[in-house]
Amino acid sequence: MRNKRSWFAVPYVIWMALFVVIPIVIMAVYAFTAADPAANATQATLDNFTGMGLYLNVFLRSFWLAILATLVCLLIGYPVSYWMAKEGPRFQRLAMALIMLPMWMNFLLRTYSWMSILENNGLLNQLFRAIGLLDLLGVDHIQMVGTSGAVVLGMVYNYLPFMILPIYSVILKLDGSLIEAARDLGADSARVFRKVIFPLSLPGILSGVTMVFVPSVSTFAISNLLGGGKQTMLGDLIELQFLGGAYNPHLGAAISMVMMVIVVVCMVVMNHFGEGEEQAVML
Repeated sequence: MRNKRSWFAVPYVIWMALFVVIPIVIMAVYAFTAADPAANATQATLDNFTGMGLYLNVFLRSFWLAILATLVCLLIGYPVSYWMAKEGPRFQRLAMALIMLPMWMNFLLRTYSWMSILENNGLLNQLFRAIGLLDLLGVDHIQMVGTSGAVVLGMVYNYLPFMILPIYSVILKLDGSLIEAARDLGADSARVFRKVIFPLSLPGILSGVTMVFVPSVSTFAISNLLGGGKQTMLGDLIELQFLGGAYNPHLGAAISMVMMVIVVVCMVVMNHFGEGEEQAVML
């Protein structure tokens, strides 16, 4: 019976092999080879990795902006999740619909909408002009598109639901008897939150951090549109190697490999930390 059930996994295995394993193998081959125009062939080399030092600032900018966006999402997402979990079912359904509503719109359309809000003659600058703020500052407009702040804003707007949903799910399922027991023992609301609710919600926090950080560090559409080409991140750098004028798929594959390894390491560390926290809480 078990052997018959295993056949249901065959389509999934084929799918993973075609669209995950094989592309990674191809990327690895490209990363460790380089074109040899003289011999009209490719040769094994590590130059693609050793030459990555030229783009150290891009790596640092990508991880800094991704970390910043993740922290902002956490600071906004945790109170919202906690508030939702403490309200009634009707409010929770309404709040969930409002949070998910922007996700029904295309990702690029959402990003383009922020461009129309933040551009030099956009809605925000028009508002500042109408209330006299620009005259007070003595400027024609406030530059927002093309800054790191605009990129972080775009990442927070697009990825905030991925922080809210796992935290909300965990807090909603907390055992109320633990909170009642803490109150019976004389703990006030702040102490109950610090000693009971927050430690028990750490698995949701770690899931949210992972779900926000990974797409943030690898994004290219947000940084390209809201960054105005001035805030190059790893996703943009990889895209340039495959589609830009400096065509070098070998270097692009090497950067992708390094980024993939770093992201996997970060996920393993956070998952290990989460398992340790769960065991500590159970004890």
